[in-house]
Amino acid sequence: MPDATYVAFVPSGMTAKLRNVLETEDTGPISWRERKGFFGSEFYFSGPPSLARATHAYISEWVVKH
Repeated sequence: MPDATYVAFVPSGMTAKLRNVLETEDTGPISWRERKGFFGSEFYFSGPPSLARATHAYISEWVVKH
């Protein structure tokens, strides 16, 4: 099955914290990249569809709670 890619927008005040976590933790089969913008960054998560979807959901919830 082909990989899926999900995009999560993260406000500029939170991007450094997320980037630090992603750089230091083993993300397994999920690859990620960041596209910086003026008000924040778009984080692209690619990998197996169910895992990429779960990662996107987790990051989206994390942004809302913090």
